[in-house]
Amino acid sequence: MDPASLSPSAMFFQAGLVGKGVIITLSIASVWCWALIAEGIYTTMRLGRSLKALERGGVPKFLRPVVDAGTQAASVSLPNEGAGEARQRTVEAMNRAATHTMIATEGGYSNLAVIASVSPFVGLLGTVWGIMTSFISIAASNDTSLAVVAPGIAEALATTAIGLIAAIPAAIAYSRLGSILGKLSQNLSHLVEALSVDLIAKNRLAYKEI
Repeated sequence: MDPASLSPSAMFFQAGLVGKGVIITLSIASVWCWALIAEGIYTTMRLGRSLKALERGGVPKFLRPVVDAGTQAASVSLPNEGAGEARQRTVEAMNRAATHTMIATEGGYSNLAVIASVSPFVGLLGTVWGIMTSFISIAASNDTSLAVVAPGIAEALATTAIGLIAAIPAAIAYSRLGSILGKLSQNLSHLVEALSVDLIAKNRLAYKEI
């Protein structure tokens, strides 16, 4: 058998409809995976820079909704409300805004788990189908030579490899981005607590001055 016929492009065109469908599906999943990884890296870096700016006393655009929610909540003075209760109400308002910020940061992060878990099984489907093709070829030609079984086995191994190519980066990125997002969320929560104290203190000082 001509080695050139076992090139990736040749194997794709020689594959059956199921094999081609599996390869196309996994190729799309792989491209989607890297797009999600790029998006995740960008958004986590953006949130990280915004948290550092907020920690230095600035109000970054990405976290402005959180700060605005806290400022608005702190400016409301309820009858017979103590400082602790006002602070808790302010924290809750900021946490609601922070939740929306974290959702925007995560983007399609959860889809990485889907790609990581589903891609190997889609690749396995192509593997089983390729082996079935080899057995059918043996039965049809009554010949067990390598020339008869090689196309089906090559198709089976190709789909397995593509499935792993899509799944491995997705699994690694899901784990690493999850760890980073967890730390950023914790840092944001700490900053919300600290900022709520400042906002309540400034608000009560303003009322005293009035």
